[in-house]
Amino acid sequence: MTDRIAQLRQEILERTRELIALREVPKPFVAGTTTVPYAGRVYDADEVTAGVSSMLDFWLTLGPEGEAFERELGEILGVRRVLLVNSGSSANLVAIAGLTSYKLGDRRIRPGDEVITVAAGFPTTVAPIIQIGAVPVFIDNDPVTGNVRVERLEDAYVKGKTKAVMMAHTLGNPFDLAAVTAFCKRHDLWLIEDNCDSLGSRYDGKPTGTFGDLSTQSFYPPHHLTLGEGGAVNIVSDPKLKLVCESMRDWGRDCWCPSGKDDTCRKRYDWQLGELPKGYDHKYIYSHLGYNLKPLDPQAAIGRAQLKKLPRFTAARIANWNYLRAGLADLADVVDFILPTHATGWSPAGFTFAAGRPVVEPSWFGFMLLVKPGAPTTRTDLARALDAAKIGNRMLFGGNLVRQPAFVQLKADTMGEGFRVVGDLAGADRIMNDAVFIGVYPGLTREHLDHMVATVRKAFGR
Repeated sequence: MTDRIAQLRQEILERTRELIALREVPKPFVAGTTTVPYAGRVYDADEVTAGVSSMLDFWLTLGPEGEAFERELGEILGVRRVLLVNSGSSANLVAIAGLTSYKLGDRRIRPGDEVITVAAGFPTTVAPIIQIGAVPVFIDNDPVTGNVRVERLEDAYVKGKTKAVMMAHTLGNPFDLAAVTAFCKRHDLWLIEDNCDSLGSRYDGKPTGTFGDLSTQSFYPPHHLTLGEGGAVNIVSDPKLKLVCESMRDWGRDCWCPSGKDDTCRKRYDWQLGELPKGYDHKYIYSHLGYNLKPLDPQAAIGRAQLKKLPRFTAARIANWNYLRAGLADLADVVDFILPTHATGWSPAGFTFAAGRPVVEPSWFGFMLLVKPGAPTTRTDLARALDAAKIGNRMLFGGNLVRQPAFVQLKADTMGEGFRVVGDLAGADRIMNDAVFIGVYPGLTREHLDHMVATVRKAFGR
């Protein structure tokens, strides 16, 4: 019977590979008719057979594949521990919620404490700050890098109120980690790196997602790797943060046993916590008001196949970005192109950096075009031209978030106390009004890229 089961399993997986080979035959590209997505999943039979194999075991909740994915991603990044969750947005929520734990003592984030962030970006970097009862403090973005203006950090700091910094690496471009980490160290602040758009990026030779106390990942299909849905919280070095974040992910329970395992502490019926009787089952003791935010094990199986392709995916993103930049080089009079943090310029040979400054190597999430004031084509005109040519494009997510309806309403509901703004946010407004980005993901071909270059050039009359 065992031999027959193994034989059937092998046949199923071989047939799965055969099916994918037949189904995934590339279709001819027709410029203006074939859709060019700004991002998307890139996979082959490896991911599909991994998912099918996991389903044949029918271990659905997070289990052995999840444990292996967490270990393997942790080894790639060089962090102490990785916790899988069901989305990048959930990862941000778990990370900031973990910092509210009473187990962290005086450094815990309490209701009314402040967390510094940047104004232009994706809303779920900021929403969890509000959801835990803290107050986001918005500082401006530099339109050239898309990242935080670090010179405004000290202006945002309030002794006794500021507890953390939480911000993203914009479109895969690492923010100034030297300045931000020095600021956090100087004031004993937590740092959460939203690394959801930046897996594979490096700052001064070190992977992003490894500089803060915590960092987060997204594995939604447009991102650098995909599990379908999914995300992760990276615990960089402090083991206490693993315990509190895992508790927040897993219903708030105090027990750290994985699914299907009991009594790893060897004192399951010997605990006395809260006002519970001594010996109350540790699996049902709750030290936090948590959530259930775990993904499924078959997703992790797919992710393990994706992890093996991360170097190739990263190289493709960089190559695609450079191809677009070279093809659009003569539009510098009408478009500002993004530069990596600390870079002083670009040429076909690559980026230049000032002597003594860290070298920044983005694993680009997108190719941003910042239309200059007075250009013959507006950002909206450009976006419409891209749409008409079937080329996927996006604004820089939510633009200046304080202009979004949800934040305008929050300001009204809290009489201006729901968040705080430092400065005039002119850079974030520029990004909101003038920026659009197109894709660089590994699924793009040379035909796609040439069509993108030609369409942008035509939109500016070139």
